[in-house]
Amino acid sequence: MKQNPLLKLLAVIIVIVGVFAAFIAPLAGSIRQGLDLQGGTHVVLEGVDTEQAQVNDDAMNRVVKIMEKRVNELGLTEPIIQREGERRIIIELPGVKDPDKAIAVLGKTAMLEFKDEEGNTVLSGTDLKDAREQTTQNNQNEVAIEFTDEGAQKFADLTSANVGRTIAILLDGEVLTAPRVNEPITGGKAVITGSRNLEEAHNLAVLLRSGALPVKVDIIETRTVGPTLGQDSKDKSVFAFTVGVGAIFVFMLLFYRVSGLIANLSLMAYVIILLFVLKLLDATLTLPGVAGIILSIGMAVDANVLIFEHFKEEVKAGKTLRMAMDSGFKRAFTTIFDSNLTTIIAAAVLFFFGTGPIRGFAITLGLGVVISMFTAITLTQFMLKHLIAARLFTDPRIYGVSLGHKIKDGDMK
Repeated sequence: MKQNPLLKLLAVIIVIVGVFAAFIAPLAGSIRQGLDLQGGTHVVLEGVDTEQAQVNDDAMNRVVKIMEKRVNELGLTEPIIQREGERRIIIELPGVKDPDKAIAVLGKTAMLEFKDEEGNTVLSGTDLKDAREQTTQNNQNEVAIEFTDEGAQKFADLTSANVGRTIAILLDGEVLTAPRVNEPITGGKAVITGSRNLEEAHNLAVLLRSGALPVKVDIIETRTVGPTLGQDSKDKSVFAFTVGVGAIFVFMLLFYRVSGLIANLSLMAYVIILLFVLKLLDATLTLPGVAGIILSIGMAVDANVLIFEHFKEEVKAGKTLRMAMDSGFKRAFTTIFDSNLTTIIAAAVLFFFGTGPIRGFAITLGLGVVISMFTAITLTQFMLKHLIAARLFTDPRIYGVSLGHKIKDGDMK
């Protein structure tokens, strides 16, 4: 029975160290990174009122859905598409190699029209069922389109009524092609020619498949972060994190000794839990988010410092190690709780009223504070309690306490 506290303590330490060593690198590398760490393109779109369509909440939600389709069709990985305010949409494309082409596709309204020689619009993009790029045997790049049942009938009527005449196919008011109708087309399929290369045909097919935007949008901001700059920011963040955490480890060991070692183990558990939660939430880590993590680490250490200082005061007052530990945690709890609660409230305000980078900072800070309360109040207390119960170290100086008199014999009881 005497070995139970020691065995429990060793089991917890082995789990913490083992999990930290095995998962810290994979977890950190698997979390989605923002543009400032990875490089990429940041685009801000704004809905604009026109005579044809007014901006409203439903229209902007539909724009978001269409943008998601376009980005996915372009094959861009891990994009971020979110609304900001009533009229704006933020699109972040990490790692995009050709930002100009991506922006050109995203900014198009993609209103497809089929007009006769009198300028009457007979069909539109809503009559399309599918659109795919293809290359003919003559190496001509084109887009093969397929109509819905209703659209197929409209197209058959259009071509039947215009044999020997031309029909114009327009995208956003610009003529893509104007073929001459030789005979009625009743199969519900057609092709759009005129693409200079297969990529241009692919982009046109993407626009047609995703559908036309319900309102006009303007590109009001574009910002590109090069991969070299992103990697440099990442390297500096990793360096700052490593140096900061290393300095904290050394500080805690020098000032609090065995208690500091316990705090460092709790800090390792804190880092792993925080990274796991961020991965679980599919959060995007940015430079402000890294700053939030580092700040929350400081608050986690601050909680342990408060606990250990109260613990030292109780030991100096003549209490046994076990009683001093219990009293130290009880005295520190209110201060830690109040301090962390105000920080959580501040993080919540930043999250709900802030924008992209600020919200990233708020998420990591808020999560970090909540997790740090768990590790400081629960995990640190558990390990310190079992360390004292195991009676491996009975000299209070091992716990960072400097005494002018000996501790009572009751510390063994």
